[in-house]
Amino acid sequence: MENRPPRVRVTAPARPGSAAPVFPVARELDEQTEVGEVFLSSLIRSQLRLALVVAGGFGLILLGVPLLLAAVPQIGELAAFGIPVPWLLLGLGVYPLVIVSGALYVRSANRNEARFQDLLDDA
Repeated sequence: MENRPPRVRVTAPARPGSAAPVFPVARELDEQTEVGEVFLSSLIRSQLRLALVVAGGFGLILLGVPLLLAAVPQIGELAAFGIPVPWLLLGLGVYPLVIVSGALYVRSANRNEARFQDLLDDA
């Protein structure tokens, strides 16, 4: 039997100014650690909060139309182009509200996700 020399570990020299190893957020998410769960639940909470705010605002405005018609019954007697004003308010007023609410939600949700992606990229 021959005598083998002991194994030697070859490592790169330490870089000046290098600190402890950094664990990026993406790695935390991939490994499903508690830190990753905190980041992900934060994103989910912010998206849920946004959805509730947009839906609540939409609902308040939508419920405001019948309340306005109940508070001021004279509006119910008005007509424009032979169409009752309440029908115009509910028929034509609601669709732009839906479009604006949807556009605001999508824009804000994309901004939340972009911030989260920036967090992943920075780390």
